[in-house]
Amino acid sequence: MRTALLAGLLAAVSLTTVAPAQNVPAGGQPRLIERTAFFGNPTRTGGQISPDGQWISFIAPRDGVLNVWVAPASDPKSARPLTNERQRPIRSYFWSPDSRQILFINDKGGDENFLLYGVDVGSGAQRSLTPFENTRVQIVGISNQVKDRILVGVNNRDPKWHDTHELNLTTGQLRPVFQNEGYSGVLADESLTLRLASKTRDDGAQEFYRFANGKPEATPFATVPFEDNATRPAGFSRDGKTLYWIDTRGRDKAAITAQDMATGRSRVVAASERADVSNLMTDPRTDEPQAYAVNYLKTEWTPIGKAVAGDLAFLRSQLKGEISVTSRSRADDKWTVAVDPVTGPATTYLYDRPAKRLVKLFVSRPELEGAPLAAMTPVEVRSRDGKTLVSYVTLPVGSDPDGDGRPNRPLATVLYVHGGPWARDNYGYNGWHQWLANRGYAVMSVNYRGSTGFGKSFTRASDGEWAGKMHDDLIDAVDWAVKRGVSDPAKVAIAGGSYGGYATLVGMTFTPDRFACGVDIVGPSNLKTLYDTFPPYWTSGLSQWRKALGDPSKPEGLALMQARSPINRLDAIKKPLLIGHGANDPRVKKSESDQIVAAMQAKNIPVTYVLFPDEGHGFARPVNSIAFNAVTENFLQACLGGRAEPIGTALHASTAQVPVGAEIVPGLKEGLPVRTAATN
Repeated sequence: MRTALLAGLLAAVSLTTVAPAQNVPAGGQPRLIERTAFFGNPTRTGGQISPDGQWISFIAPRDGVLNVWVAPASDPKSARPLTNERQRPIRSYFWSPDSRQILFINDKGGDENFLLYGVDVGSGAQRSLTPFENTRVQIVGISNQVKDRILVGVNNRDPKWHDTHELNLTTGQLRPVFQNEGYSGVLADESLTLRLASKTRDDGAQEFYRFANGKPEATPFATVPFEDNATRPAGFSRDGKTLYWIDTRGRDKAAITAQDMATGRSRVVAASERADVSNLMTDPRTDEPQAYAVNYLKTEWTPIGKAVAGDLAFLRSQLKGEISVTSRSRADDKWTVAVDPVTGPATTYLYDRPAKRLVKLFVSRPELEGAPLAAMTPVEVRSRDGKTLVSYVTLPVGSDPDGDGRPNRPLATVLYVHGGPWARDNYGYNGWHQWLANRGYAVMSVNYRGSTGFGKSFTRASDGEWAGKMHDDLIDAVDWAVKRGVSDPAKVAIAGGSYGGYATLVGMTFTPDRFACGVDIVGPSNLKTLYDTFPPYWTSGLSQWRKALGDPSKPEGLALMQARSPINRLDAIKKPLLIGHGANDPRVKKSESDQIVAAMQAKNIPVTYVLFPDEGHGFARPVNSIAFNAVTENFLQACLGGRAEPIGTALHASTAQVPVGAEIVPGLKEGLPVRTAATN
């Protein structure tokens, strides 16, 4: 089942790093921790054991850029850099099945045209395994049984659809396996034989087809209604006779089910009434399920049978915090295990199963050890229509002396909204929460309707509710915080990226009296132009977006889009707004920010706009993250009155341009490097 678990490898992740924290006393408050400690490069992260158990690998800076390093498992201290990326950080990687190569994906300037690269562990020789232009690679199949080949999907023939190729890891040769003419995805078994293809209908339902003679059959063997679109195949058993599903059919919360491919009968492997099953541990030797995770307020692992029950109990007894098994050797005698203590940096260990022994490999951000980091508290907020909104609150250190979850006085607050919207906030170390709490703010993140993990009815309750009930949930959470004495109602800011950026613009335009200011990162301002500029490889998912946003081909759908677009309510803006965007963003085009900034300028409405020409949907390069957050904390200080590290020269190492509004943020105009001063 390794195939299914690798599906998220190509998703860009945000990694942050560390520099020495500075002790800056301020009226008895905890020392001001430098923003580089939260948003610079991690010292080390992403630890893995190779399939043969002989190597330890991790991501760490090489000449200031995140690269992959390797070391013998018997001598982790002798690590050496393997890759040599000079611009874009490597944010995810994986081992080849034969343990001879590190494979990683990377794009150019945030354009998300991810290509696949391989680096030989012995020689360090690197080669491009998908040497195409304007192409996005997908990992289709990796097997523990087949060591010299993997399956990849590339959309170089037609940008809408990924054709499946077999990649020979020794020669680098790509052999066509399946030419895709309209299928949203394919699934292979452990022999790397294609077994299933999926297709999205116009009504949003998914149809699944068996492969026969190298192509999908004419009649689907399973149809999943739109309301169950979280349902998807998770992989085959080692013998190919059982298909595992993440399944909401006939239930609200996603379960793991096992379907006999011969009889069609299904059985439930793992389920919970509290939340979706969010993760599954399987035996690398047999692919049998061994444990499952349910993430409600926090993540809880439950063993299936006795295979890893003792190991999970041992890890819980030795490690305090959120525990995750990040990789396992093929023999299953070595694991890498990460523990997130929430109020400290994550630590990664090598776990020797037979000896029941943990060896500490590294701390991700050692400069934060002993720093005054704040606790995160999971809470349940009731929405006005009776839904439970799982949320997370972080209070500044020292603000809650009796530990009852209420500060000794209402605080300036930042409502930090997650993107997606089909994603969720989680319990654990959060760089934004810790940074803002250190600046003196209460920080709150809300799993509003549409968030995933809480059942299909909760997710589907967001359809047609952008700037509607989804925003009501955020307002209800703010009201909860005010009533509880957490937040000063006159000093609440809203911030977030992607959908969170859109929510920020909604806050500024639909409920302008509720927020003192807003920080929008790569957020859409116009739902119609957002839909019209989605990348071509999102074609198969457009039916879901039409359900969420409105169907622009129908008058009522177009009217809904226009009514819920912040750009059409600019006159309502009363409070300061900061916008950040990457010029190469393929999901939410730069034009989404350009057009609202231009419209605000035309109406003489103040706005500050920070643009990064070498970034996409978010800021991957630490120098750019540090630059934007230098602007952000000084913007928030002027708005909410918290603490801030001066901007100084924080923008000089970045590519930041400030075409509009540099004079609004204290210290920004003075902090601009010469190359961008002329644009202001």
